[in-house]
Amino acid sequence: MQLAQRLNTVNEPQTIKMAKLSRELKAKGINIVDLSLGEPDFKTPEHICNAALKAMNDGFTKYPPVAGFPDLLEAITIKLKRDNNLDYATNQVMVSTGAKQSLYNAIFSIVDPGDEVLIPTPFWVTYASQVQMAGGIVKYINCGIEADFKLTPAQLEASITAHTKLFIYSSPCNPTGSFYSKEELAGLADVFKRHPQVLIISDEIYEYINFTGRHESIAQFDEIKDRVVIVNGMSKGFAMTGWRLGYIAGPREIIQACEKLQGQSTSGANSITQKASVTALLSDLAPTYKMVEAFKQRRDYVIPALQKMPGVKCNNPEGAFYAFPDISSFFGKSYGEYIINNDVDMSMYLLNEAHVATVCGSAFGDSNCIRLSFATSMTNLMEAMERISAALLKLS
Repeated sequence: MQLAQRLNTVNEPQTIKMAKLSRELKAKGINIVDLSLGEPDFKTPEHICNAALKAMNDGFTKYPPVAGFPDLLEAITIKLKRDNNLDYATNQVMVSTGAKQSLYNAIFSIVDPGDEVLIPTPFWVTYASQVQMAGGIVKYINCGIEADFKLTPAQLEASITAHTKLFIYSSPCNPTGSFYSKEELAGLADVFKRHPQVLIISDEIYEYINFTGRHESIAQFDEIKDRVVIVNGMSKGFAMTGWRLGYIAGPREIIQACEKLQGQSTSGANSITQKASVTALLSDLAPTYKMVEAFKQRRDYVIPALQKMPGVKCNNPEGAFYAFPDISSFFGKSYGEYIINNDVDMSMYLLNEAHVATVCGSAFGDSNCIRLSFATSMTNLMEAMERISAALLKLS
């Protein structure tokens, strides 16, 4: 059977692959501590679930508008003003079946074959794949642990060419947890001002899960706001991963293009989820802040535990719920039948020897690292750190 050539640009995400391997070992009776998937281990708050029940009882079970129900679009604009001091009209926002589809819509509405897209590394695994599916050319900008995995204005300036059409980044970042301050974003914005052909996708899905205080969006800079597409959603900040609701805010032309594209793919996002999301966005955020405090406590345990392990380097993430330690000092070492030549070997070694599921850093654009999610219980994290430490000490 001759399948479409575009499938050659797509691989199974390593996050999903490692979770699958973890489940297979669990099915064999092996006690695996799974740190591979980025999913809050909290239940969706009760008031959001009640809003979904009310929506069903009120008859909101029909096809919704492609761009989203008017009250949800209004709630998103209220949230953007309340939390980010950003003014958007309701026709400058739309919702999709998760932030991943929101990204897909935006990328496929912007990128033509041959267009150059800048992505600072490390990055979320899906960015590059979607650009490549659209026929774009990915140009990576390497940002190492010494710089807290953050891009500098000088790096950005040196990377932009006449063919550059789009820049994609996240803050807080998956996988590093790095968080751009207002001053750092201002430096990047100054570069973009000099290159008006470059559009910007700002992935802010981890907005609420930050340990610094107020979130900063690059859309706050008026000179470039009309070139910024904000991607956000309900999954991380409200523990609504399975509800599948993402949204974008940006220039009206791009919103119209995304609506046109989505109208020929999935149409409108789940009607019940949309109604529940109105309640989530406009209600008291106390459950979100309580969840964030738990993530911070876990961060404050996991990062020092990793930093104490000989040979491990780890930054201190200011957001999200990931650790991204540099384990390159172990390359060339071995234990028994295991030889650690790269990050993939390390992830497989930790899975099979320590029974801890992680994700190789090369999936995110940095082969010196591995990613660990601390979106799990403190009991699991303590067990995982003990197992990882013991496994690393065996390598020589």
